Parts: sequence; C-alpha cells; structure tokens
Amino acid sequence: MIVNGKHYRTVWWQANKVKMIEQNMLPNRFKIVTYTKYKQVCNAIYTMVTRGAGAIGGTAGYGMALAAVNAPDKNFYKFMQKAKKDIEATRPTAQNLFYATNLVFEAIKDYKNDPKKAREVALEVAEDIAQEDSDSCERIGRHGSKLIKSGYNISTHCNAGWLAFVDWGSALSPIYWAKMKQKKKVFVYADETRPRLQGAKLTAWELFHNKIPHKIVCDNTTGALMQRGLIDMCIVGSDRIARNGDVANKIGTYTLATMAKAHGVPFYVAAPTSTIDITCKSGKDIPIEERDEKEVLEIDGIRIANHGSHAVNIAFDVTPAKLVAGIITEQGIIKPSWKKIQALNLQPVS
Repeated sequence: MIVNGKHYRTVWWQANKVKMIEQNMLPNRFKIVTYTKYKQVCNAIYTMVTRGAGAIGGTAGYGMALAAVNAPDKNFYKFMQKAKKDIEATRPTAQNLFYATNLVFEAIKDYKNDPKKAREVALEVAEDIAQEDSDSCERIGRHGSKLIKSGYNISTHCNAGWLAFVDWGSALSPIYWAKMKQKKKVFVYADETRPRLQGAKLTAWELFHNKIPHKIVCDNTTGALMQRGLIDMCIVGSDRIARNGDVANKIGTYTLATMAKAHGVPFYVAAPTSTIDITCKSGKDIPIEERDEKEVLEIDGIRIANHGSHAVNIAFDVTPAKLVAGIITEQGIIKPSWKKIQALNLQPVS
C-alpha cells in the first residue's frame, strides 16, 4: 500500500530485525516499530501491534527467523522448540500463525547441528511465507473482482485489507482490484467492529488512502441497510476455515452472515488457502480466543461502562458453511464444502 508516496508492506525483515506498522496507533499516527528479539515479536502479536490472519502468519515466520538469530549455537534446537511454543501461544485462532511456525521449524530440522545454515534457511522460509501471502492476496483480488459489478455497495466487517496481510489483503483485495485496476464504481460500508474498532480505525483508513468511497457504520446498522436494499454483497476475511467450509472470523461476522441470508445478499469469504485447516472437521473444532474484558469496557483506555460491571470478550465467532456463498482463494472461488476444499490438495500443518 502507498502511504505518503511510499510503498509499505505490513511486516518485513531488515538487517536481522523485524519491522512492522504499529497498528494500535492508527488512524491518528503512522509509525514503524523495530524488534530485535523474538519475544518482542510475540508481544507484538498478542497486543495486536500487528493483527489479521496473513499479517500474523508473516510476523510469526519472521519471529521464528529472529529466534534463530537470537538462539545460541549451543542448545540451538532446544531454543527454537521453545520459541515455536512461545509464538504459537500468542493467538490461538489464526491458522496462518501455525502454518508459518511449522514451515520454518520443519525446514530447520535437518540443520539442528548447523546453526549457521539453520539461520539462513529460517530466513529464506520466512521470506517465502511473506511473499506467498502477498502473491496469494493479489490473486484473490483478481478472482474476487469478477463478482463485483460497477455501482455495487459492499459491506465488510473488521479489517481484512492490506494491514491484515503482508500486502493487498483478502476481503479488500477484490475491491481494490475492481476500483483501481478495472475502474469500477464501488462503495463500501465498513462495520466499526467492536470492541477494538478495526473497521473504523483501520479499514476506513485504508479505503481513504486508496480513494475508495465509503462510510463507517455501527455494527448493528448493516441489517437496516440490507432491509433498505442498500447492500449488494458482503465480503469478509477469515482467521481459520474448517475443512467443511465453516469460517472463523472476527466476532460479529456470524451476525452479518445471518442478516445477509435473511435479505438475499450474497456473503463471500476471502482468504488464502493457508487459512484453511484441513485437520479441523468443522467450526466446532476451531479454538476461539477470548480476550481481556477491558477491551469491551474501555475505548482507548477510557472506561465507557458502569464501574463494577463485567464483560464477555469473545474475539471470534464461527459462520456455518451454509451461509457462505463462496470462498475467494488464490486458486479461484470455491463452494464452502469438504469436496471442494479436498480438491485443493492441501497438506495438514503438523
């Protein structure tokens, strides 16, 4: 994405350091942060300095590469085993995180007694993961843009754009392609996405900088817009997709999908195939993260709820496959079913 005339990825490697955009400061401040220790990267994932399925995957890959740099020659392999567990403990729902940690770890197994070579391999694999994410998201844009007609009003939830991936994004990539590559007229209604407001803070910021007409709406408004015939389609991202096509995404996605079904609005999920977990039989098997109640009770550190009251903060929900019109992947648009997902010939993440 272009910011202030310069192209940025969401996360990248530079001189044995991991650099990323500090997303907690957006939209009011654009800042690049730099990490030299893998545990700093762990904290960045957990505190959502970086967030979104693909960005978490890219960051996890670079985190493993940084752990290899941090690891002493003596007990190198044992250090990497611990680093892998630490990184995986940060966010349990995002499949791309585990996809990345396992790819890097499997690649260095043959070099457990050759730390120098292992470090080289770890970085090579991490860079491949980041590039694969970027390339996949660009292809998602090409495929998904075919679904968008000029003049469409599109609803989205949370942020599944460039900030949520290494580059391009998933749910926003078809919109970017339709508007910037194909010159179609599009308008986006961005759900604010409580409690962390990724739609209001991040998606709207992206759309503004890409000159795409949009408006932010409260999470409980989109049903009314559908009732008035103002939404032509929905596109959202995903943090994990089960092999039967059930989709885990930011809390509120299931509500949006249910409203879309009730009003005959096609509901699409955009995600690279690295987000699909074929070891998960259904959405019931997807681990769902629960976060600190303060995220619900406060906004930017200011308490908005009654003192003494508590909150439930479920970070993700599961949308059944029957509510999904199609999954937009880098390999094309598929129906959310085991048969179609099986045809992708994906390998399980060990």
